[in-house]
Amino acid sequence: MDNRPKWLDWAQQLQAIAQSGLAYDPHTYDAERYEQVRQIAAEIAAYQSQTDLALVQTLFAGDVGHATPKVDVRGVIFREGRILLVRELSDGKWTLPGGWADIGESAAEAARREVLEESGFPVQITKLLAVYDRSRHAHPPHPWYIYKFFFRCEITGSPQSHDNEVDAVDFFALDNLPELSIGRTTPAQLARFFDHACHPDWPTDFD
Repeated sequence: MDNRPKWLDWAQQLQAIAQSGLAYDPHTYDAERYEQVRQIAAEIAAYQSQTDLALVQTLFAGDVGHATPKVDVRGVIFREGRILLVRELSDGKWTLPGGWADIGESAAEAARREVLEESGFPVQITKLLAVYDRSRHAHPPHPWYIYKFFFRCEITGSPQSHDNEVDAVDFFALDNLPELSIGRTTPAQLARFFDHACHPDWPTDFD
């Protein structure tokens, strides 16, 4: 089920039309129209989210090329029946370690890097557990359209220091989860990954 509010759906689609149109060297007249479409998308998003219009304009204008979903990667690590979570300084809540994939690395390489940076644990990737359309799960609205990749990982060495975006790292049982950063990880996703841990032969989930 798509959980996006309709205004966000309209703003994202208008922004995608404008961005992709501007990416293909349009005639001057058409370029002006695409800029107008992007402006309308920014006004919708700013008004409905009560965000500064200039901030939204900068956000939308900063993305160039053909519009495609962004990729968020997360590492799923179990130890003695508990799952590894990290606490984000930005909101003080817990999540699976992860973040944006970077240009020049595969999704698995990005997940391995993010897990090391956020948790301090070196890992190897063993399985792609799920590829989810963020908007179809119980996450709050986001200005970008996002695919979320969840990888099963195995710890390969002793923990190292983690980056300064995280202030705590710990393992939790399913019946004793801390307050989650819902924009990043949902309780239903964690429950599903506990089920995957009990059924390692299950195929990858996808929307």
